[in-house]
Amino acid sequence: MASEDRFDELDAYSRTVAAVAAAITPSVASLHSSGEWGEAAGSAVVFTGDGFMLTNAHVIGRAGGGTARFADGTSTPFTVVGTDPFSDLAVARAAGRTPPPVRLGDSDRLVVGQLVVAVGNPLGLAGSVTAGVVSGLGRSLPVRSGNAARIIEDVIQTDAALNPGNSGGALADARGVVVGVSTAVAGVGLGLAIPINATTRRIVDSLIRDGRVRRAFLGLVTIPAPLPDDLAERTGQNTGLRVVDVVRQSPAARAGLHRGDLVLTAGGSPVRNAQGLQRLMFAEAIGRPLQITVTRNGALVDVITEPVELQDGRSQAGGAGPAA
Repeated sequence: MASEDRFDELDAYSRTVAAVAAAITPSVASLHSSGEWGEAAGSAVVFTGDGFMLTNAHVIGRAGGGTARFADGTSTPFTVVGTDPFSDLAVARAAGRTPPPVRLGDSDRLVVGQLVVAVGNPLGLAGSVTAGVVSGLGRSLPVRSGNAARIIEDVIQTDAALNPGNSGGALADARGVVVGVSTAVAGVGLGLAIPINATTRRIVDSLIRDGRVRRAFLGLVTIPAPLPDDLAERTGQNTGLRVVDVVRQSPAARAGLHRGDLVLTAGGSPVRNAQGLQRLMFAEAIGRPLQITVTRNGALVDVITEPVELQDGRSQAGGAGPAA
């Protein structure tokens, strides 16, 4: 029986998953590299016609290159273009021909319960496909680089089965559009993926252009917190960021920000979650004045900070928690 005939006999759910798998699997590579530091393996997704591949920083590790193998049996050497441990994203480039690129979508359009399909190479089993739903949105994933810590915001939670080796692989929607990069297994039926959104695209562009992502550093450790009812009514904003620690001798400390302050805006824009502040912490913010409005003891206070460049080895609150 021809494969087309078998496809027609499938139920609607199976047809959708099979169509996504057929579209995505050829463009997902199995990455292998080795060196004095050991071996690294995982998955990657071809996302441009000239061989750029998106994967996880923890898959690349300290490798400078290796071999990419595809589901059709072809392989090609690759070189590492750039890595960003703070987003757990990396870009590699294949030296030879690659399958057609996937389409990158926008994870901000996802809804809980939506069908998603994961394609990767778990446990060395190339081209493995699992399906599930978006179990949660807006999750947070802590990452570290040296002594510095940071939070990846808006991480996608899915019950599509992920296993070691899936990292760096594709998480696609029902249209076959890649909306996430599989990154972690947090438990049985609990997988996490880095979202593909405007911030991710900015990071990827920086990795391709510069090989790294320059970030600004304030020295604030924060958690989301609700605004008092009267302030929420006055500002139209329900949440802000409560300062739980301020790194000593940091820009935030020099500007006079204190533990207990509730951050409302930064650079004139409302700050409702950690990403609202972190999305401002890119190269253009380094060394430039940044106005932050907080509420302190019932009063609104404006402070002017001047972020410095974040270094991988910078100690942020002694490793006590993620900082912006």
